[in-house]
Amino acid sequence: MPLLLILFVILLSGLRTAREYERAVIFRLGRYVGLRGPGLYWLMPLGLERQSRVDMRVITSPIEQQETVTRDSVTVKVNAVLWFKVANPEKAVLTVQNYTRAVEQVALTSLRNVIGQHDLDEVLKSRDKINEMLQNNVRGNVAEWGVEIELLEMKDVEIPQQMQRVMAMEAEAMREKRARIIKAEAELDASQKLADAARLMIGNPAALELRRMQMVSEVGAENNSTTVMMIPAEFVHLANNLSTFLEGKNEDRKA
Repeated sequence: MPLLLILFVILLSGLRTAREYERAVIFRLGRYVGLRGPGLYWLMPLGLERQSRVDMRVITSPIEQQETVTRDSVTVKVNAVLWFKVANPEKAVLTVQNYTRAVEQVALTSLRNVIGQHDLDEVLKSRDKINEMLQNNVRGNVAEWGVEIELLEMKDVEIPQQMQRVMAMEAEAMREKRARIIKAEAELDASQKLADAARLMIGNPAALELRRMQMVSEVGAENNSTTVMMIPAEFVHLANNLSTFLEGKNEDRKA
């Protein structure tokens, strides 16, 4: 009876459970025999069978900051974030000693290599393109380990202070250039409009005179202003003739 009880306890000691997101890689006397889980499963007791558990969930791994040189010889500090998961637990255990560490090192090396193949402007402006290249490089290297890369993205790009000042000066010069171009285009449009208006008024003296009177009224509307009236020569001759005519009428009446 005690022997049966001891045997029963030994058999119970071989019971194991794995969560839904876990898989157990089983070794019998050192040789791989298969996968177990999720749920309840049994291992041969007394060390005849051993297991290595693998988490199948997505793992988030920050890539430590790296100092590297771009293609145009600018030193930058770059860090990234890696998301990956185990797709094949058997390969993850049998083909690499520590798949998490191995994937992180591949991502780190790829980050340095890809940054070195691009200029600083591309690193700052074309992050989507660089992230895609990083993901493709890492996927190709870790596929044989049974690992899938979900996402790999650069997080921060730190450039030297001197380069930041140069870039700020360049951006300010570009903004000033755009402002001057816009101002020149506005002056060109205004001059074209004025030229069109002048051509219309040359053929219509009445319109020219109305515009002159409008300008006079606009100037007179301001306080403490002196208005100088410029009367056309035709108006002066007409006024002289009218004055002479009226004087002749007065003399005829007196006579």
